[in-house]
Amino acid sequence: MKQLQCILMVCFCGLCSCNSPFTPRPKGYFAIDLPSKEYRLFDSAGFPYTFEYPVYASFTPGSDSTTPHPYWINLDFTALNSRIYISYKAINGQSVYKVKTPSGYRDSIVQNNFEQLREEAYKLTYKHSVRASGIVDSFFTNPNGISGVFFYVTGNAATSKQFFASDTTRHFLRAALYFDATPNEDSLSLTSEFIARDMRHLIATLRWK
Repeated sequence: MKQLQCILMVCFCGLCSCNSPFTPRPKGYFAIDLPSKEYRLFDSAGFPYTFEYPVYASFTPGSDSTTPHPYWINLDFTALNSRIYISYKAINGQSVYKVKTPSGYRDSIVQNNFEQLREEAYKLTYKHSVRASGIVDSFFTNPNGISGVFFYVTGNAATSKQFFASDTTRHFLRAALYFDATPNEDSLSLTSEFIARDMRHLIATLRWK
């Protein structure tokens, strides 16, 4: 009889322990092996600019959806599933935009000026304010006397870092970081800040030809 009571007591304790509060594990993400920082010079013939970029990145030609641009390039971080889009426009040069008309789209040729290009850069960044929790812009001047604005975009926006650089009279360069993944600030923050350091190095070494 005592043996049966002991068995029942053990079973009762086991049932009670099953009703203990459940504590969920915190969300985790895969560990990322980040490469060592090392840079090489981009100085392609005919390009109006030069800068240093990381050895773990590669270049592909860049363009917009309608017009090829000889000085636009993409800086691809294949292992990190990300890309920096780099565009360049000559101040006092011409840009071609597609304008919608009742009979379809037509080309509209606009002469570039610094104020117009700067405003366009701000608009392209702040269009992400729908998903961003905040956008902070920071003015900079690099050791070569080139000035511009670096944009920090927080929240689950498609881009987290952008900047433009110019001498206000001849050259205007813009860059934007995008990930080939669903925007998630928590999971992408480490990689985003890692590449942001590369963007700041690009800015510091940027020169016009």
